[in-house]
Amino acid sequence: MLGVGENFPTFNVKATTSKPLADISIDNVFEDITNKSYPGKWLVVFFYPKDFTFVCPTEIAAFGDLNDEFQDRDTQILGGSTDSEFVHWAWRKHQEELKDLPFPLLADVKRELTSELGILDKNEGVAQRATFIVDPDGIIRHVSVNDLNVGRNPKEILRVLDALQTDELCPCNWSKGEETIDLNEATKE
Repeated sequence: MLGVGENFPTFNVKATTSKPLADISIDNVFEDITNKSYPGKWLVVFFYPKDFTFVCPTEIAAFGDLNDEFQDRDTQILGGSTDSEFVHWAWRKHQEELKDLPFPLLADVKRELTSELGILDKNEGVAQRATFIVDPDGIIRHVSVNDLNVGRNPKEILRVLDALQTDELCPCNWSKGEETIDLNEATKE
């Protein structure tokens, strides 16, 4: 699996749009998204195993609920799985908590991106429940992976993003607005 300090892979995938359902037609429901689609932004790229399942929509909706907070931090959320953009679209239309999803869902149907990242589950053939925080230079700054059966905590991803964006030393359980570690003060003792 790719880790912290490595470049996030170059990619070009189809995605289901993040437009509101009322604004979507067959002409604009899908879009191509690449690693260059959001220049100058931080990315939170999270993968989940499958559409039309039970744990996955809880996570996707929770990321959606925090989308404005991520946007306030100049960060684009991208969700994704190995399902097709057509399956993403059908799921989004029929799953109540996903109807107003404010970010695109990537369709890694060829399993190229999940394979390059090293998160294609060998037993199930689907994306592992992995999250990557990528800085504006395309460098992976955080990686976490949960068991396929266990949902992640998007609030923790937001907390880690806040810490990374300080570019300072942040102690355990640090939250935005709290003091960071001042090396000058720490070395005086």
